[in-house]
Amino acid sequence: MININGIAVGDGQPCFIVGEIGINHNGDIELAKRLIDVAEAAGCTAVKFQKRTPELCVPTEQRNLMRDTPWGYISYMEYREKVEFGKEQYDEIDGYCRETGIIWFASCWDKPSVDFIQRYGVPCYKIASASLTDDSLLRHTRTTGKPILLSTGMSTLAEIDHAVGTLGDKDLIILHAVSTYPAHYSELNLRTIVTLRERYKVPIGYSGHETGLPSTLAAVALGACVVERHITTDRALWGSDHAASLEPSGITRLVRDIRLVESSFGNGEIAGESSAKHL
Repeated sequence: MININGIAVGDGQPCFIVGEIGINHNGDIELAKRLIDVAEAAGCTAVKFQKRTPELCVPTEQRNLMRDTPWGYISYMEYREKVEFGKEQYDEIDGYCRETGIIWFASCWDKPSVDFIQRYGVPCYKIASASLTDDSLLRHTRTTGKPILLSTGMSTLAEIDHAVGTLGDKDLIILHAVSTYPAHYSELNLRTIVTLRERYKVPIGYSGHETGLPSTLAAVALGACVVERHITTDRALWGSDHAASLEPSGITRLVRDIRLVESSFGNGEIAGESSAKHL
């Protein structure tokens, strides 16, 4: 069992449901607050952001590539800087989440970002699929002493073995993921949840990038104790992740249905003939 901000996470516990805001705020702190409100109203346990240091995370060959954006025709580097929140915005996010009563944390893509987010005393960290092979980042994140959610999209079994060996299995949650945005149902391979649980003996979750709800509910039925889904106010908004996100009605239905599925699990005991049997 893993403790995140006083909440027990693991087998037999209510699913820890994360509304992934990521960069769906499009650099707008007011939109970020609206998304926090959406997650809280839906009943999510937490919201998650993404934190990068653009000069470290943007490859040199991509920096000057031009693209159309809401801010005009600008370089990829300029775009990354436009959607990256700094101290002023994260101060607002931290205060707003405390006021709202919802947990927040972040995926940190580089060591300075880990140090930046650590100042806010977040209760856990996520390591994105793209960072799973970054041993230096894994070791640095582990020095925070906080639980870690490790996403596995795009990774081979050998790479996951190595990452788990680097991090250790203490306070570790592994998230099955498919890094296609949006992902097709035929790609999801949900039985991987069972494979990961049997192999690593740690809590297993699911980070979904599909557009619908049924497969996420199936993931919970297969044993996912953490669920993460991207959220947006409008799937038609400009940005790379909106199309693979859930709108307010979608995340609200998902949380409701996860809780209904959990209530149906029972204890596995067969009670024999009972008054519940109807002819």
